[in-house]
Amino acid sequence: QVQLAESGGGLVQAGGSLSLSCEASGTVISMSSMGWFRQAPGKQRELVAVIDRDTGTTYADSVRGRFTISRDGSKNILYLQMNNLRPEDTAVYYCSGRRLGQDYWGQGTQVTVSA
Repeated sequence: QVQLAESGGGLVQAGGSLSLSCEASGTVISMSSMGWFRQAPGKQRELVAVIDRDTGTTYADSVRGRFTISRDGSKNILYLQMNNLRPEDTAVYYCSGRRLGQDYWGQGTQVTVSA
């Protein structure tokens, strides 16, 4: 089992920055990918950014150039640095990890960007 715990959400004005963290615990060996997803009210959950062992780093078009995903493998922590935030970035942000074909999710952290 893998447990994921996000932290770092909050309220920020448009143009501001926030940093999210996700700490993985449990059986984290052999995790092939970790990433961030988000879900806004009334919308489907969507990919924000992912780091995959085989395919590298992928960003959604809407965040490329503004968000940076990184991973500290020694500490099993995933980060998301979000700059130049926009009101449309408002959502619950979820950390996700994949291990041996099974996906794991954190409980999510709210990010709210005011205009």
